[in-house]
Amino acid sequence: MLEDLYLMINKSYLSGFSFYVPDTVLTNNDLEKMVDTNEEWIISRTGIRQRHIAENQACSDLAFHASTQALEKAKIKSDQLTHIINATFTPDAYVPNAACVLMEKIGTKGIPAMDINAACTGFIYGMELARSLCALHPEAKILLVASEVVSSRINIQDRSTRVLFGDGAGACVVSRQPFSPEVQSCYIQDIMLKADGSLSDLLTVKGGGSAHPMLLGQTVTDSFFVQMEGREVFKHAVRSMQSICLEILEKNNISAEQIDLFIPHQANIRIIEALAKKMEIKQENLFINVQDYGNTSAASVPIALADAWEKGRIKPGNLVLLVAFGGGFTWGASLIQF
Repeated sequence: MLEDLYLMINKSYLSGFSFYVPDTVLTNNDLEKMVDTNEEWIISRTGIRQRHIAENQACSDLAFHASTQALEKAKIKSDQLTHIINATFTPDAYVPNAACVLMEKIGTKGIPAMDINAACTGFIYGMELARSLCALHPEAKILLVASEVVSSRINIQDRSTRVLFGDGAGACVVSRQPFSPEVQSCYIQDIMLKADGSLSDLLTVKGGGSAHPMLLGQTVTDSFFVQMEGREVFKHAVRSMQSICLEILEKNNISAEQIDLFIPHQANIRIIEALAKKMEIKQENLFINVQDYGNTSAASVPIALADAWEKGRIKPGNLVLLVAFGGGFTWGASLIQF
C-alpha cells in the first residue's frame, strides 16, 4: 500500500527519553491528615502509594529538567533543535505558552514553539504532530515534552481527585533518524488518535476559560479545578483504550502476544488492570508505576516509558505498545520498535 511505503520511507525515531518529577513527595499517610481518607482506601481504589508535588515550580520548570536530560542523552545541543512541542493542560500561563518559556530556559530561539492540549493523551498526540513535521522537514530535530503541574488545578478538599494526581514531565527528541549507535532510540511504527467531544462534560477544568471567565475579585469556584465523573470516565477509558489498541494491532498484523511491553496511561490501577485483562496482556508484559507517581496526565506515558527503560524492562528489539485516554475525550495508541 502507498501509505505503508510512505511511512517506511518517512520513519521517525524517538531518542533520549527522560523524565523528571519534583522533590516533594506526598504520601497516602500525608493525605490522611488533609482529607477524609486513609491509605487502605486509596491503595484499594487507585494503587497509588505516593505522588510528587511541585512547590514553587511551574510547568516550564519541570519541562526544563526533563528536556535537558533528553538533550544530553540524545547527544544534541539545544541550538540544533528545529521545533519544540509541549503537551500540557497546566501551562505556566495562557500567554506566553510554556514552550516559549521553555525555549528561553534551555537557551535557544528563533524556532517554532507550541503547546498542545489533549489532556492525558497529550504525549501521543504530540508524537503524531512531531512525526508529521519530520515528514515535511527531513532535517527536523524536535523536542517533544509533556509537562504537568496537575496539583495547581486540584481542589485540595476533594478526596476523589486529590489522591489521584501528581506532577511531572517526560521528554524526548523526535527525528527522521537515530543520532548514533550509542543513543537510546526507537522508531515509531504507527500511531492512531481519536476523540469524542460529546462526552466532554465528564472530565473538565472549565474555570477561567472564555466560556467560564473569572471576574476581578470573584471567588474561585469548583469549576477552576479538575471535575470528574469517575465511574463514567472509568467505563469510557477502558472501552476506548481497548478498542484503539485492538485497531492498531490489527492494522499492523500484530497480535497482543507479540507485544513485549504494554505501557498504558497510569491513571489508576483498576483501569490499568481492567484494560490489561481485556487485552489478555500477561503481567510480565505490563508496565505499572502509578504507585510511585500517581496520574501525571500528559506526562504519564513518557514518564512510564523512560522509567521502563531505566529499569531494564525494555530491551533492543522489543515492540512496545503505548496507549492513553484523557479529557475531551481524547485517546490514542502508538506502536514503537526498539
